[in-house]
Amino acid sequence: MQQAPLYLSNPGLVNALGSGRESVASALWQADTSGMVEETGWIPQRSIPVGRAQGQLPDIPAHLRRFNSRNNQLLLAAALQIQADIEAAIAQYGSHRVGVVLGTSTSGIAETEQALRVLAESGELPAAYDYAQHEFGSPSRFLSEYFGLTALAYTVSTACTSSAKAFQSARNLIRHQLCDAVIVGGVDSLCHLTFNGFHALESISSSLCNPMSSNRSGINIGEGAAVFVLSRNASAFQLLGIGESSDAWHISSPHPEGTGAKQAMQYALQDAGLSARDIWYLNLHATATPKNDAMESLAVAEIFSAGVACSGTKPYTGHTLGAAGATEIAICALAIEAGRLPVHHWDGQADAEIPALNLVTAATGADTEAPRICMSNSFAFGGSNASVILGAGL
Repeated sequence: MQQAPLYLSNPGLVNALGSGRESVASALWQADTSGMVEETGWIPQRSIPVGRAQGQLPDIPAHLRRFNSRNNQLLLAAALQIQADIEAAIAQYGSHRVGVVLGTSTSGIAETEQALRVLAESGELPAAYDYAQHEFGSPSRFLSEYFGLTALAYTVSTACTSSAKAFQSARNLIRHQLCDAVIVGGVDSLCHLTFNGFHALESISSSLCNPMSSNRSGINIGEGAAVFVLSRNASAFQLLGIGESSDAWHISSPHPEGTGAKQAMQYALQDAGLSARDIWYLNLHATATPKNDAMESLAVAEIFSAGVACSGTKPYTGHTLGAAGATEIAICALAIEAGRLPVHHWDGQADAEIPALNLVTAATGADTEAPRICMSNSFAFGGSNASVILGAGL
């Protein structure tokens, strides 16, 4: 049965590029990496680039102080940018028909880290600490209560595919008539847990990440949030297709031949009723780790055998982990809106051992005649894979 089309509002977003659609787009089109700042204290005896979100963050209201965390402040900063869209959905459908589905991998772990330091020093947890700050469900519960919603609200946590997979969950809520509109996206904040974990895997670069280069040496960690309103109301962007797979190859390494990545891209194209030639731009997962970039280049070269304009945008934002999928879907939305392609920022030293891709340069011109249809890839630990396709709406 033909499904009714679903649409996404303009995104609300905050990350190392800036805060708000206009600010982020301006920095993106200038290929500005200045938001990636050198910081110490995350990794012993190392200074590393970190994608710290820009802009003043709003305070959490006193009546929701049990949700007080930097993670939820980032989320609120993004959500307030699309407050008019959220309130319009509530006015049209009622608070009982507007859901929330978000992705995160950190939630308020940073606040728990701080609380445990106090516990170790004093023998007591801080009076202001509430475990609700830490729970993975916290972002969705917080945003639902902030806007007075009573429909389904939950969080997806599948590492770096979290917020990409949230779009599938949000779409299902509407298709199965459980909601009429869903606030969908993702959020992640900086914390020692993730830095220490990736450091233990020897996956953190001491310099700006260098995706697809023969000199790539690992990721830069970032933070951020990106949220949309999904509904059947025609709006800025149409959600065309979603593909998911789980190859379960290894707990932390992708399948070397990109089997699950290929499946996710194929499923997304099938879901959208499109061929690979219809994709105008592909946002690569492109973490700049040796294994991820190798498998993704293999997968992309096979699916897009005729080539596709593509780039990895993590040198601008850092790898925002659970927020990466939504952040890069938002970047696709900015590309559609502007008719421009994000430049692939790297040293230009191609890896002869992996397939060459059509990486966007400053001289690359977007095809102005082709429909602006974008795919965004997200791949995660445990073989979790997701690809999302969107195009212009109104």
